[in-house]
Amino acid sequence: MALTKGRPEEIRAVPVRHPGRWVGVAVIAVLVAMFAHAMLTNKQLHWDIVGEILRDPTILRGLGTTLELTALSMVIGIVGGILLAVLRLSHNPVLSGVAWVYIWVFRGTPVLVQLLVWNFLGAIFPKVSIGIPFGPTFHSWNYNDLVPLFAVALLGLGLNEAAYMSEIVRAGIQSVDEGQAEAASSLGLTHTQTLRRIVLPQAMRVIIPPAGNETISMLKTTSLVVVIALTDLTKAGQDIGSRTFQNIPELIAVSLWYLLVTSVLTIGQYYVERHFSRGSNRQLPDTPLQRLRKTLFSLRRQPVTAAGGAE
Repeated sequence: MALTKGRPEEIRAVPVRHPGRWVGVAVIAVLVAMFAHAMLTNKQLHWDIVGEILRDPTILRGLGTTLELTALSMVIGIVGGILLAVLRLSHNPVLSGVAWVYIWVFRGTPVLVQLLVWNFLGAIFPKVSIGIPFGPTFHSWNYNDLVPLFAVALLGLGLNEAAYMSEIVRAGIQSVDEGQAEAASSLGLTHTQTLRRIVLPQAMRVIIPPAGNETISMLKTTSLVVVIALTDLTKAGQDIGSRTFQNIPELIAVSLWYLLVTSVLTIGQYYVERHFSRGSNRQLPDTPLQRLRKTLFSLRRQPVTAAGGAE
């Protein structure tokens, strides 16, 4: 019996429909539209004044102080955190114990209290001296002259951050297999070389995400320096509000600046994480631009069809 050969009909693949998702999208769209309408049409928000406050020289100087405090405090926190993590993992009980006590004290007390302690420490130690222990003094300084307000804020934020970063770094170091250090030791590398060239580069994949979160948190934590009368972004906004009685517009302007800087830090954190994930992922995650291109390509693509048959 002869078999007739013919081209089978094309099979059109129809995607599974999700009506619940579209209902959720519609509800969210309505809520967003209502919120945007309320924000744009409410005359009490004074968007024209918000625009003026955003460009005010006082706000810009306060923003510069906030960014400087954030950067320097994180440098102190990261360097101190690495040192404390190494001491914490030391086999010397004295070094490990000192690091543990430091972390216990600085993590156990609020950073606001620590800022106030550094600010009023001159009442306990009005003079800071150098010389021979229990012997003569070579030179001394007044505490308030030696430690100005910016230094007080830097000490309070940076030393507190070091306690948190030490635990992050310690977790990253312990995530690296012990065989890596043993192999490095067999090749003749010292403990410092092993830590710097072998362990820390591999631990960065674990360290970077929480460290990025700590950086973003530090940006907002700097607002606490208002208690020691240091003019940062928040204090600058308060000064403008108390002078012009436009408290709502100044709060909106300050919030917009914080959101802008936080967004930049978030994007930077994403690319740093992507860089350090090269050794562990077979394929790097797509960048936002690559995702956009894939989305546009999928929208332009024709419906998927397939053909098949039996002879």
